[in-house]
Amino acid sequence: MSTTDSASHGSAPVADVPAMPEPRVREFAARSVGGGLILTFGLIGLFGGTAAAVSAVAVSSAGGKAVLIVGGCVIALAAFLVMCGLNMVAPGEARVVQLFGRYRGTIRQDGLRWVNPLTDRAKISTRVRNHETAVLKVNDAYGNPVELAAVVVWKVEDTAQAVFEVDDYIEFVSTQTEAAVRHIAIEYPYDAHEEDGLSLRGNAEEITEKLGVELHARVEAAGVRIIESRFTHLAYAPEIASAMLQRQQAGAVVAARRQIVDGAVGMVEAALERITEQGIVELDSERKAAMVSNLMVVLCGDRSAHPVINTGTLYQ
Repeated sequence: MSTTDSASHGSAPVADVPAMPEPRVREFAARSVGGGLILTFGLIGLFGGTAAAVSAVAVSSAGGKAVLIVGGCVIALAAFLVMCGLNMVAPGEARVVQLFGRYRGTIRQDGLRWVNPLTDRAKISTRVRNHETAVLKVNDAYGNPVELAAVVVWKVEDTAQAVFEVDDYIEFVSTQTEAAVRHIAIEYPYDAHEEDGLSLRGNAEEITEKLGVELHARVEAAGVRIIESRFTHLAYAPEIASAMLQRQQAGAVVAARRQIVDGAVGMVEAALERITEQGIVELDSERKAAMVSNLMVVLCGDRSAHPVINTGTLYQ
């Protein structure tokens, strides 16, 4: 998607976007190792410690029994603590690692990974998501109530910003999307009265680009990347839809009439030129005016013409 906004045909000025605060934390890779070997040693230690503690029953001396019980419990507990650092990371997911409240990196490599067991690991999805707004009722630039809705395709780009910069990044994207759609709607009319003016209906591509630019600026602080944004619904509100439909129909009729008149004038001009060039009949200014009037009536009329044959002259 283009990251520029076309405010008029042939120009692309910088979009009017809100200024968001600079992020205080950026994502970096956490220190982690493959968890397969650690899982194996952990299970061996857990079962070995448990077996040592159980085998203390067969020892007669009190000292040996205490050593086996204490040693077995310590080994089993240590193995359990080590295994607490294991994480299953699926494709399209990540783990944000914190140690005593400090950000220690993000695990993006899928599979079984091991990190410091004293850390907290928050799961976050990095898959592509869709968000579709409800149908919003907004006044456009001319004050006419319009209904519109949009769909946004997005994904988490920076997991650290998504977790630490906003309270709930999913709700944040939803709220900012609605705000951007409303802001776009009040800046442009549904239909522009001027030929070179932008409108929501007539300049869908330019308006969509502006929506993408504004959305990117609004959600960038949350580590979110906008992949695509599109309007899915755009219409006048029901209370003015009938009146605006009549206006559109009137505009279409005027445009059609203008085209018919332009074509009729060209045909009349061509007919007069051919008559003059071939010398079919000599026409004075009054006869030309009568001929032009008759041809324009025939060519521009809504109904079929009923010709009247004149057996006399134009003056009798």
